[in-house]
Amino acid sequence: MRFKLLHPWLWVWSVAALLYGGAAGFASEPAPSSKPLARTAEPQQAYAHVALLLPANSAAFGRPAEAVKNGFLAAAKAQGRNLLPIRLYPLTDDPQSAVAAYREALAAGARIAVGPLTRDAVTALAASQAVTIPTLALNVPEGLSALPPNLYAFSLHAESEARQVARLAAREGRAYAMTMVADTPLSRRIHQAFIDEFTRSGGRHVAERAFTTDLIELSRIRQTVGKSGADMAFLALDFPRARAVRPYLGALPLYATSYIFPGNGGALVHFDLANVRFVDMPWVLQPDHPAVMIYPRPGFHANQELERLYALGIDAFRIALGLLEGKHEPLDGVTGRLTVGNNRYYVRELTRAQFADGKLVIYADSP
Repeated sequence: MRFKLLHPWLWVWSVAALLYGGAAGFASEPAPSSKPLARTAEPQQAYAHVALLLPANSAAFGRPAEAVKNGFLAAAKAQGRNLLPIRLYPLTDDPQSAVAAYREALAAGARIAVGPLTRDAVTALAASQAVTIPTLALNVPEGLSALPPNLYAFSLHAESEARQVARLAAREGRAYAMTMVADTPLSRRIHQAFIDEFTRSGGRHVAERAFTTDLIELSRIRQTVGKSGADMAFLALDFPRARAVRPYLGALPLYATSYIFPGNGGALVHFDLANVRFVDMPWVLQPDHPAVMIYPRPGFHANQELERLYALGIDAFRIALGLLEGKHEPLDGVTGRLTVGNNRYYVRELTRAQFADGKLVIYADSP
């Protein structure tokens, strides 16, 4: 049965727990070689440096942390110049370890900090009143309306992707949206972000269907399409779920976030997702772009989520370099076109793509 395909893709949603809170288990794997980084197991002499705060000592998040670290180091090597040496401060699963490591980095002479990575750790640091140097958090804090001074936020925020897709749909003339949502925290957050932005753009949310593997319920999706008056559908789903419901949505224009894209799945995948429009980062969609090719590929064996986290590390270094130089200019990054707002949140504008006629069509212009 096609629905058994869900199991191999559960890892994607587990990585999402990294970005949006909660725990997930990851096996360790050998990391690409990188320049040595100072560890903080013992007191070290104070000197000016870049503090890289990542959950390297976490059983749950060590593998994603390694991907981010290797992307950061790859960008540093490609840059050809380091204004300051880089020191790794390995964190544990405890969010408060980020606060303790940050204070340790300050005492050791850090001039800029990059991290933490998990939402819980960023929330703890933002609430600690410890942030006194330029700090680039690699996630967004929970429940804070404003960032404290000196704190910047750059992340692979799925809700931001959903809002960008909503604006794209509105610009393409869509006015009546049907949505598909799964019973997962991340799916519900993406779903709500799309609805909020779509209605803010003048559209109407006319129907909602929950993902199911029940064939009778799946067949009723066709009825919803016909009766709702929808002129589009938004899929707050990952690849296997979207693949399962796609045959029941007919010729309706379909929109989704990057979570729908499994990477190089071949023509069969492209036909299975026919007519789906989505957004994703240049690192994934345009590996042959000159601005992307200057960085080595990490060899994650088509693991798209680790690829994206590696790309996050690349752009994190480039942003940090700008912060050290007092620059806040727009950046054409491997994770998207990056701009920083007055609230010190970095916004990513992603590349548009669509599955059409068994091919993946990339649109070079920004959405």
